[in-house]
Amino acid sequence: MVPPPLAALLGSLLLCCAGLTKGVKITSAVQPMVEKAQGEKVTLPCTFTLAPEDQGPLDVEWILIPTDNQKKEQTILMYSVDRIYNDYYEAMKERVRFTNSDPKLGDGSIDILNLKSTDTGTYQCKVKKAPGVESQKIQLTVLVKPARTKCYIEGSQETGSDLILKCASQEGSPLLSYNWRKLTGTEELPATSLLNKDTGELSVKNASQEYSGTYTCVAANRVGTDECFVVLNVTPPINAAGTIAGAVIGTLLGLLLLAFLIFCCCKKRKEKKYEKEVHHDIREDVPPPKSRTSTAHSYIGSNRSSLGSMSPSNMEGYAKTPYNKVPSEDFERSSGQNPNFPPSKYDLAYKIHDITVV
Repeated sequence: MVPPPLAALLGSLLLCCAGLTKGVKITSAVQPMVEKAQGEKVTLPCTFTLAPEDQGPLDVEWILIPTDNQKKEQTILMYSVDRIYNDYYEAMKERVRFTNSDPKLGDGSIDILNLKSTDTGTYQCKVKKAPGVESQKIQLTVLVKPARTKCYIEGSQETGSDLILKCASQEGSPLLSYNWRKLTGTEELPATSLLNKDTGELSVKNASQEYSGTYTCVAANRVGTDECFVVLNVTPPINAAGTIAGAVIGTLLGLLLLAFLIFCCCKKRKEKKYEKEVHHDIREDVPPPKSRTSTAHSYIGSNRSSLGSMSPSNMEGYAKTPYNKVPSEDFERSSGQNPNFPPSKYDLAYKIHDITVV
C-alpha cells in the first residue's frame, strides 16, 4: 500500500504530465474521408486551441502521405515562427494555402484549389507548441466526373430484329452506373428491353415501330453525371432480292450502253479511214487531164501524116470525111480569134479532090 503523502505526489505528477501532453487540442470535427471531384476546391479542416502551459513557438505543418507506400511523406505547407512556407511541394505550388492567413489565431485549415486525381492521399495536420503536440489525419479522394459519354445502336433497326442501345463514358472514376430513359412517345422503355446499369447496355428483343423515338443515357458516379442521346428508328425490312435484282439490271444496262458507245466510236473511225483511203486511191489512179490544144494539134498532125502518105487514087475516101469533126473548139476558131495559136507558117493552100491542104 502506497503511503498517502507519496500517493498525493504521484497524482500531482500525473496531472502535470497530462496537462503537458494535452495542452494543444485539435477541435475540428473528425472527417476520416473526404471525396471531391476533379477541378473543384476542397477545405481540409484543422482548428485547435492552446493551453497556458504551452510556452514554445507555434508550428502548424501539413503532410501528404501518398497512397503508394513506396513514396515518401511530403510536407506541402507549414506555418512556423509567424511565417508561412508554401514552396515545399512543387506539384501543389500555388494551389494550396491556409484558409486563415494567420494560423496562430487557432485555425490551421487549408484549401486545395483545382483538384487533380494525383492529389488523392492521406493528409495529416500536426500542431506543435512546446511542450504540447497533436495531429489529425484526413483521407482525400479526388474523383473524376463522367465525361465524353457516347450513345450508339448496335444491330439492325428493322422490325422484328434484336438490337442493343449502348452507352459508355470515356472519362469518370468508378463506380459508374448507367440509366436509360425514353424521351418521346410513351416515355417508357420497351417491354422487351433489359437494362444493365454496370455496362450501360439496353438490350431490345423483337423490335417494333412503337419502340422508335429519342432515348437518353445518364452516366453517374459519386461526384457528377453526364448524358448522351440517340434516336431509334425501327423500319420494315427491306426487300433485299428486289434491291439486288435492280442493282444487277442497272449494271447490265450500263455495260450495254458503254458497249454501244464503243461500237459507234469504232464505226466512225472506220468510216473516216475508208474515206481517206478511197480519196487517196482516186488521186493515184486517174491520170492528169490533157489540154485541148495539145489534143487538137495531135489530131491534126496525125491527119497530115496520113494525107502525105496517100496516093491520089485513095484520097477520095478521105475527101468525103467532114473536116469539121476535129474534137476541139479551139481548132475550129480562126487564128485571129484565138490568141493562143501562133500564125500559120504556110501562106499557100491547095486542094486535092475537094480537100484543102495547108
